[in-house]
Amino acid sequence: MSEEPEEVEKLRNRLKELESWKILVQKESAKEEQLRTLTKLSAILNSTLDPKEVQKRAMEAATELMDAEVGSLLLVDEKNNELYFEVALGEKGAQVKELRLKIGEGIAGWVAQQGEPLIVEDVQKDPRFAKKADKKSSFVTRNMICVPVRIKDKTIGVLQAINKKEGAFVQEHLELFQMLANQVGIAIENARLMEDLRQTFYETAEALAEAIEKRDPYTGGHTKRVLTYSMAAAGYMGLSPEEMEQLKLSAILHDIGKIGVEDRVLRKQASLNDEEFGLMKTHPKMGAEIMQHVEKLKYVIPGMKYHHERFDGKGYPEGLKGVEIPIIARIISVADTFDAMTSDRPYRKGLSDETAISELMKFSAIQFDPDVVKAFIEAHKDGKIISCKFKSCEEKTGEPKTI
Repeated sequence: MSEEPEEVEKLRNRLKELESWKILVQKESAKEEQLRTLTKLSAILNSTLDPKEVQKRAMEAATELMDAEVGSLLLVDEKNNELYFEVALGEKGAQVKELRLKIGEGIAGWVAQQGEPLIVEDVQKDPRFAKKADKKSSFVTRNMICVPVRIKDKTIGVLQAINKKEGAFVQEHLELFQMLANQVGIAIENARLMEDLRQTFYETAEALAEAIEKRDPYTGGHTKRVLTYSMAAAGYMGLSPEEMEQLKLSAILHDIGKIGVEDRVLRKQASLNDEEFGLMKTHPKMGAEIMQHVEKLKYVIPGMKYHHERFDGKGYPEGLKGVEIPIIARIISVADTFDAMTSDRPYRKGLSDETAISELMKFSAIQFDPDVVKAFIEAHKDGKIISCKFKSCEEKTGEPKTI
């Protein structure tokens, strides 16, 4: 009889050991899952340099990692000393994004001001809690984990996860969330630097195009207008982000080959004769030859080289036909022609928008891609394309011509 309690005690101890092992295994499994999520986040953040996409993906991963109901990323508006909701997940996220917090206001404002991470187990009992987000969205915030997003030693925003689905936020979560926020800060900085570099590049390209335009006082602003018209029409055609990027730079540089056209032709204040027009027609090919030496810009060559091709195959420089002509070039062709028709020249006044649109329709499927013409007209009807002038002009006969 005396052995039975001893056996029972051994059994109890064994059960305690098993329970300890179970808890340890659960903790290790949770850590593995967290590491997998962090690895996934790292891959996500490195898969794009689009700042908006980086921020959205980061917030989704952060909310998943913290097992929270919703989450948000607030960024600092230094000019107004405020935080604004860059990303707000959840059904009422759009409403929450309308709000702003003063630095120091609310729990997020406190974290931004102090630069310290924070767990609040019951926000309703915390005097720092700003209730206007809940009022705006009819959401009920119970608990929150909130950490600063830094670039070097500067706080640029706040990452917060709201309402733990199971259990409570603990110190281990805080450390993990801060690690994630550090990655987010690096990703945002990289995306911003890339965006600054891209913007500088575009401004340099535009300056180059404008310098070439200065040789011809009658085409001032042509490049910017063609860019505006092209991008507006493309918005109705379902182009990919990569194609839109290609179109933007191609439109800016489409006439760069005119740098090789003689002044006597480029600056002539009368209609070009056949010999002069033949010289002018070399500019698409010359532009392509210039870009051929810039490895990173070769992708813009199709739009530059073929924007004077015609849908019926009677264009130049290669006589491409229909969909043989790259879509980027087909879009620039319509935009380029519309601007040429509506702009004044020393030897004629520009056409009205209505007349120019009629010309595009008249030569749709002959000179122009009908799908591009349709998109262009839709953009014009919606007010996204307006020529540089509003003029009543005499009808121009013959096919629309661009140089």
